[in-house]
Amino acid sequence: MFHLTELQHDALVEIFNLGVGQAAAAMSRIVNEEVTMSVPMVMIQKRVEVAQTLGSAEGRRICAVAQQFQGAFNTEAFLMFPEEKSLEIVRLMVGQSLSMEELSEMEQEAMSEIGNIILNSCMATLANASGRELHGSLPIYRVGTGNDILGDAGKEWDGVVLTLKIDFNIERHMIHGYVAFLLDVPALQDLRAYIDDYLSRLTC
Repeated sequence: MFHLTELQHDALVEIFNLGVGQAAAAMSRIVNEEVTMSVPMVMIQKRVEVAQTLGSAEGRRICAVAQQFQGAFNTEAFLMFPEEKSLEIVRLMVGQSLSMEELSEMEQEAMSEIGNIILNSCMATLANASGRELHGSLPIYRVGTGNDILGDAGKEWDGVVLTLKIDFNIERHMIHGYVAFLLDVPALQDLRAYIDDYLSRLTC
């Protein structure tokens, strides 16, 4: 199992917290309302552990926005919320006056835009830390269990999932979300090297 030292972990939290802050500012401008996000709780887990956290064993469904990133390192990134929260998020983002039918019609587009903002903000700060570019694909909206979203948790795979648990506060509504990155062995090695390089620049 891949592990980071306490210093490397703290540096990664600091990097992602910058991205989360930028995402919150961008979302605040969209809704003309203050959007705040907590400092992310960063964990490195097996895919099966993440699926369990998301309630796959109970058949709990989640809404996810997925994007592929290539460049500094290659990863598939996900923004995930409980399915029952997705329409609430859309309502908070686009306004209270829309009907449930109108919200449902906008759900995929609105969630994809939210995912695009948050995932690209997180990846941009990571790219800045590495000094290399990252290029992202268009966001794809998915609904299913954690296993459906992340792939078969029982399948042979030598990577891990880097997860960020974030609390979103929109108009005084607190919503828990997860950002996840599927990282194979080469990507993990690159990530560790970028963190060490980031730390060395801080001490120069």
